[in-house]
Amino acid sequence: MEKRSKLMAPLFIGLLLIFTSQVASCQKKSSNTDELPIIKEKFHTDRDEGDNVDSPVIWHGSDDQHWLLATAKEGDAIIVYNAADGSFLQRVGGSGTGEKQFDRPNGIAVIDDLLLIVERNNKRVQVLKLPDFSFVGNFGQEGLEDGLIKPYGISAFQVSENTYEAYVSDNYNPYLEGYPAEGELEDRIHHYKFTINGESLESEQMNIFGEVYTEGALHKVESIWVDREHDRLLIADEAYLQRNVKVYDLEGNFTGEIIPEKYFTSEPEGIALYECEDGAGYWIITDQHKDENNKYQLFDRETLDYVGGFRGELTRNTDGIWLTQKAFGDFEEGAFYPVHNDGSVTAIAWADVADALSLELSCTQ
Repeated sequence: MEKRSKLMAPLFIGLLLIFTSQVASCQKKSSNTDELPIIKEKFHTDRDEGDNVDSPVIWHGSDDQHWLLATAKEGDAIIVYNAADGSFLQRVGGSGTGEKQFDRPNGIAVIDDLLLIVERNNKRVQVLKLPDFSFVGNFGQEGLEDGLIKPYGISAFQVSENTYEAYVSDNYNPYLEGYPAEGELEDRIHHYKFTINGESLESEQMNIFGEVYTEGALHKVESIWVDREHDRLLIADEAYLQRNVKVYDLEGNFTGEIIPEKYFTSEPEGIALYECEDGAGYWIITDQHKDENNKYQLFDRETLDYVGGFRGELTRNTDGIWLTQKAFGDFEEGAFYPVHNDGSVTAIAWADVADALSLELSCTQ
């Protein structure tokens, strides 16, 4: 038995080294930028870095309108482009605190014909009606109990006719540098319900939450996305020692699930969801870099397992992203829209992403 043990030990060690090497290889492949496919963008909108473009959305109107709308943080405006070719259409807004005026607009969302804009410095979410951009109302504004302090990201959905819910990240920091103390992290996400009655809006705060003293604590938050089918709320934590995505349920409880930092060598930024009716799909999350390391990581919608990643040929330093699954123009399977380096938006055909990563799902609307 002693002799057999001596013979088995090297074999065991050898197998262990092979297994460890394979695991390390898989982990390296998951985050090695050199191994990711590069996909050429279909178009690139006109650039103006002075606008400090942050987040895009797509709106498909009933009259064959396909608009790409983007927030301009420094320009205090919403810039509207043709989503099919990137040509400029119009500029909406201007600096101020009134209706259709903005102060550092950041996160943005579209539900039906409603446009929701998070204004960091006005501490509110402003709601406009498309396509004429008529003012509907605000919610979350300062002066209300537990109002927004420094809001950034938003994700929203329809509950019933004229009734909606929205989750807004609030990256309030009471200090000049760093992040709040862990004991002050319980109010990072605000949950609202709002109803549209004619041209007026009524809202109520449903919840305000964030873990404290646990691995689910939210230190530096911006991007956020709701998946009602799986009762999940994905929240990117950009803090350097975190660099991960935490998963909460829609009641505001941390699920214990985390998409770990090994997939994000820089800040996890924009989040989008490719969704099929049967609950399948893909999460797309930005790993933000100012150089060629800027990439987009894909995860299975149900299991959160890593699927693969890709890079744009041109696109760098991406903040917000948006995905449409609607077939239109030259985008037969929809399109992916990432922000490029604070001044413009690019477009990547989803068919090109699917081909590059050998994706099996096709859920075009």
